[in-house]
Amino acid sequence: MKVRANGVAIEVEDSGAGGTPVLLIMGMGMQLDAWPQAFVAALLGAGHRVVRFDNRDVGLSQRFDALGVPNLLWEGMKLRMGLAVRTPYTLSDMAADALGVLDALDIRQAHVVGVSMGGMIAQRVALAAPDRVLSLTSMMSSSGARHLPGPKPRVLQVLLARPKDWSEPSVVGHYLRLFQTIGSPGYPTDADELRQRIRQSLRRGGYHPGGNLRQVAAVAADTARARELHRIRVPTLVVHGTDDPLVPLACGEDTARHIPGARFVAIPGMGHDLPPGGVERVLDALLPHLGLGSPG
Repeated sequence: MKVRANGVAIEVEDSGAGGTPVLLIMGMGMQLDAWPQAFVAALLGAGHRVVRFDNRDVGLSQRFDALGVPNLLWEGMKLRMGLAVRTPYTLSDMAADALGVLDALDIRQAHVVGVSMGGMIAQRVALAAPDRVLSLTSMMSSSGARHLPGPKPRVLQVLLARPKDWSEPSVVGHYLRLFQTIGSPGYPTDADELRQRIRQSLRRGGYHPGGNLRQVAAVAADTARARELHRIRVPTLVVHGTDDPLVPLACGEDTARHIPGARFVAIPGMGHDLPPGGVERVLDALLPHLGLGSPG
């Protein structure tokens, strides 16, 4: 269903009404259906109300093509020189979207769980509206500190590549190479299963590279977040795979260091995905954590 959140048309899926709400925030360029069904089912089975949504510029939510596409090469050079990055919108804007989703559903407080860029947005939600956040979980994400390592060279090569054309086979092949490159060596996912998931996602929300680039710019521009994380006082869990080639382990460790009292959990063999087997390890840490926050 569509809701109006922060003035933006956002596609939302709301399941298990009646339990304590868990707001799931997905990563860059990924739709709400990227949350594994086993993950969502486990939360519902634990009695939670699960709210998922497409971030702006992704899937069935409002697109921002009128704002143009940032020149990432130029903005990246500015970032390395310590200059401000120009971005069509910010992670704080995206956090306001997330809070707008809660408003639209008349949810006063929720556990907030974000993965990758979604973890960064979740951190921004906790900073902007701590009274709305029962607990924070930041998975395979980062504090945004400048000194942290970036993607491995082989990952950058795949990230910078583009499909030969916009046909479904070409785009599916592009994403298959990407997901296999950043995936979990300890929990490999079958290639046919990955292809099927990619096709379903494309048929649901299409291929929208301009939105991805605007989100990349929003992440790059959010350089002050690390200096603000000390203000977070809600129960916080930071989860990271030891074999993440896109957002290295040090990024998760740094996030936990910046948030007072945060619990850090490293999952051996997990990369930058939520694969079968790895999901269960995440849930082993997450489900008890969700019991720490109680509605005020």
